[in-house]
Amino acid sequence: MKHKYELVWDNCLKIIKDNISINSYKTWFEPIKAVKLEDNVLTIQVPSQFFYEWLEEYYVNLLRKTIKRELGKDAKLEYRIVVDNNSIKGSQGTINLLNDRSNTYNVNNMNLNNPGSVIKNPFIIPGLKKLKIDPQLNPTYTFESFVEGECNKLARAAGIAVAKSPGITSFNPLVIWGDVGIGKTHLAHAIGNQAKSLYPNKSVLYVSSEKFANQFVNALKENNINDFIHFYQMIDILIVDDIEFFENKAKTQDVFFHIFNHLHQTGKQLILTMDKPPKDLEGVEERLLSRFKWGLSTDVKEPSFETRMAILQSRLHRDGVEMPYEIIEFIAYNIKTVRDLVGATTTILAESTLTKREITIEMAKRVATLYIKNASKEIQIETIQNVVCEYFEVTVDKLKGKTRKRPIVQARQLSMFFAKQYTKHSLKSIGSYFGDRDHSTVIHSCQAVRDQIDTDSDFKESVEELKKRIELSL
Repeated sequence: MKHKYELVWDNCLKIIKDNISINSYKTWFEPIKAVKLEDNVLTIQVPSQFFYEWLEEYYVNLLRKTIKRELGKDAKLEYRIVVDNNSIKGSQGTINLLNDRSNTYNVNNMNLNNPGSVIKNPFIIPGLKKLKIDPQLNPTYTFESFVEGECNKLARAAGIAVAKSPGITSFNPLVIWGDVGIGKTHLAHAIGNQAKSLYPNKSVLYVSSEKFANQFVNALKENNINDFIHFYQMIDILIVDDIEFFENKAKTQDVFFHIFNHLHQTGKQLILTMDKPPKDLEGVEERLLSRFKWGLSTDVKEPSFETRMAILQSRLHRDGVEMPYEIIEFIAYNIKTVRDLVGATTTILAESTLTKREITIEMAKRVATLYIKNASKEIQIETIQNVVCEYFEVTVDKLKGKTRKRPIVQARQLSMFFAKQYTKHSLKSIGSYFGDRDHSTVIHSCQAVRDQIDTDSDFKESVEELKKRIELSL
């Protein structure tokens, strides 16, 4: 039998679930547990300091209204923050460092305020005396040019928070991970550019992990490893891109470990990007992985069609370039990553300009094939399923499953209808793509769609929109 505090929190969750997206609910509320109800004060347990800060920043009003609805106007909410073995309790979530193996380098702090201290800068030509650190940032990569969507909403919000208060929030390090070409590097540069704008006296540095590793090797060859370490210890906001390049590079990991420790202990901000979550990195020492988990790890997903459209339109507007809407739409339907979207658009514009020819759908299709693996001229059933599922925001697995929920049934019937309309597959073959359903199910689905088109104008508009999307796909 559940305790009263659990029942109260269950009722609160039902209200909360109806007021936010399912993804937000799963991310921010499913991990929470109610632990006590005393004197009209409900205590909930959250997984980390970051969780607490995020709830207070974005959901405090919803929580306040919900708790008061359940317990009355005098109700209060308290948090209990889970603290792991590597931390000590406290409102700031202070980190207690583990006892790692002894340092093989001299990483004692130099007197960085001493004008006589000369530290070699690995980013400038040897022999040149340049004390000012070039942040190595791309000035065009800003938050203004970074289009927000559900695929990157959390990462972008966390990035803005870090840029406003570097080294102060619990998002340290901020780890941004995701597939190649979906905007991680843009976001990392945007954080750096914003922080540099807000805090011009802070030193900001962007470096790829490959460049870092190469600099380290050169420092070893030239016997100035201490200068290399001390240079990085000077940085206030360090952005390291593509951390996966450190895999199986034990010495590079070791020196980065010491730099990381120093920066973190002294309240400096670290921003790291990688192509997979930290737990999936192979050939990286556990002591380094544990530190990657100290702050916030957030992913950037593949952008939805609507986000891809917004990205293209924003970029074209910023560059003062016009492109027919149907061409933009075609590119957005067929090319999934931000990097390839930009590449395809640039190629189309270049071809049109150099050949002095009008941009056509045929030109766009030819260019698009350069960015799509195994592109086929025939529409495939898998393509139809993906287009319909994206439109209805359901998964293909559910489409093939046995669920009878209305949105999924409708998506399944429409997919079968379009498969019959656009492909040469037999009814039996079409059924095999939907969980081995028989031909009579396909016939029924096609008839159900036609009947609803005749009686439901909104449904008819949805069908027309889906037809348009499918026909634009390769």
